[in-house]
Amino acid sequence: MYHIKVNQDKIYDVEVDANGISLNNELKNISFATVNENQFHVLLNQKSYNVEIVSINAEAKTASMKVNNRIYECEIKDQFDDLLKSLGLDNLSAKKINDIKAPMPGLVLKVLVNEGQEFKKGDNLLVLEAMKMENILKAPVDGVVKSIKIKPGDKVDKNEVLLLLS
Repeated sequence: MYHIKVNQDKIYDVEVDANGISLNNELKNISFATVNENQFHVLLNQKSYNVEIVSINAEAKTASMKVNNRIYECEIKDQFDDLLKSLGLDNLSAKKINDIKAPMPGLVLKVLVNEGQEFKKGDNLLVLEAMKMENILKAPVDGVVKSIKIKPGDKVDKNEVLLLLS
C-alpha cells in the first residue's frame, strides 16, 4: 500500500497486487503504454492521460509529474514509512544540532562567522589551536548562528559550548 499526497492537498491510497491497481480501496480499470523512459499513456475509466515524470527525489520520496500538461507534486509513503512513524523513528535522517562544542581543549584563534549568519554543511566556523596545531571546525549541518559564546584569544575546555545554533 502506498499513500500518495498530491499538491499538499489530496491523499490517495494506492495498492498494486495480482488483481490490479486499487485507488482508495476501489479496483480500477487502468492500462498503461510506455512512450519512453519518462512518459506514459494511461487509460483510466475510458479517459486518456499523457503522463510525464518530470523529476524524482528518491531520498525525499517525492516526484513531480505532468499529467496532460498540468504539474503535480507528489509525496509517496509506503508501509515501511508508516511503520517507522508508528515507532517514532520517522525523522531520524533530519539532524538537529543546537550547538557547536570544542572537540578538544585549546585556544580560539579566529571566529569565522557572525551572529545571525546562515551557513551550509561543511562551511568553516572557527579556528581552534590545540597542541600547536590549527584546527578548523566545520559545520556538521546547515544552520544559522544564534549566539557566539567565545572570542579570539579565549581558552576553551573539551565539550565547552562555542556557538549556539538555531
